[in-house]
Amino acid sequence: MSACCCDTSCTSQTDLSPRYRKVLWAALLMNAVMFAVEIVGGTKSGSMSLFADAVDFAGDASNYAISLAVLSMGLAWRSRAALVKGYSMAAFGVFVLAKTGWAVVNGMPPEPLTMGAIAVLALLANGGVALMLYAFRDGDANMRSVWLCSRNDAIGNVAVLLAAAGVHGTGSAWPDIVVAVIMAGLALSSGISVIRHARRELSRTPAAVVGFVSAIQLVQRPD
Repeated sequence: MSACCCDTSCTSQTDLSPRYRKVLWAALLMNAVMFAVEIVGGTKSGSMSLFADAVDFAGDASNYAISLAVLSMGLAWRSRAALVKGYSMAAFGVFVLAKTGWAVVNGMPPEPLTMGAIAVLALLANGGVALMLYAFRDGDANMRSVWLCSRNDAIGNVAVLLAAAGVHGTGSAWPDIVVAVIMAGLALSSGISVIRHARRELSRTPAAVVGFVSAIQLVQRPD
């Protein structure tokens, strides 16, 4: 697959392919459904890592929606969308760290059977999405952010499964807490990676960047 990363007017044929668009729609719908499932499961089981995974599903559904919105636009707009998604991924990591800190002080051991069952269901869903998106992982920053979202979700589901086994074996909340911290670190590192990639693309389109900054300044200018 070839990708255009140096020309603001260049749009990869892969970006515009009906196959890629269908994959994004499938990913969007699957993430929205799994968000609802994991919110219910996280609340029922008291699992911090499962709840964190549910929030991640919600963020990914939003990211896929953004990707669909800018799919046919120029590279500069796709890079700006990727920049927003990168910051959202990093913000998710900070949120999970904060919630995990609260759980350390006030949390109780979660119910492992519910954790495990929902983690298996989520892994099947995310594994399917990751396989569909694998062919598009080396595109521009926007496409790379979509791939990282699906990859992180699958890794997170495996981690939740391990946490459920750890909680079941030890009767302690610590396996759940450790996994939540790992998921937060993964979100932070991936968000930083996407932000750097998007900034490199935008640095190659100086005219677009100047116009974007001018638009922001115009909005912020007092009457």
